[in-house]
Amino acid sequence: MSAAEPRGRPDGVEPPARDGAQDEVDRIVAAWQRERPDLQPMPLHVFSRVSRLARHLDLARRDAFTEHGVEPWEFDVLSALRRAGEPYELTPGRLIAETLVSSGTMTNRIDRMVAHGLVVRAGDSTDRRVVKVRLTPEGKARVDAAMSALLNSERELLAALDPGERAQLRDLLRTLLLPFEGA
Repeated sequence: MSAAEPRGRPDGVEPPARDGAQDEVDRIVAAWQRERPDLQPMPLHVFSRVSRLARHLDLARRDAFTEHGVEPWEFDVLSALRRAGEPYELTPGRLIAETLVSSGTMTNRIDRMVAHGLVVRAGDSTDRRVVKVRLTPEGKARVDAAMSALLNSERELLAALDPGERAQLRDLLRTLLLPFEGA
């Protein structure tokens, strides 16, 4: 079979993995095939794995963040500010767009992060009506440490793939994600 040919059969029934290993998704799909042989379960092979992997990634991320005293929602805001570059500040509206939360949620998050010393509110030097949220040195130190821990953890998760497979996975996932992100 060439690399361009799809693996599996048109009916969605997948052959066993090359190494014969089975995961929980294989067992779930087999049960559905037994109970509903009329269904073509190919999407389950892919998206159930993506969903289960997302849950494992979420747990690994929480561990990396907790180790550095950062909640997952704090990491989202802190990392948006850190990526902005010096002076590590954004408007609340830009933070809302970056983190996909409501205005009320962002206000609550900023208030809590100000209380924890991770960010400060600062007026814009050119327009006093504009308020910006700026990363504090403590917030910068925590997000940097949490990001390093996160990347180390995620590198370990990808270790089973060779560099070519990692690049292929990256590209395939991007292809699936693009329609949702309007790119």
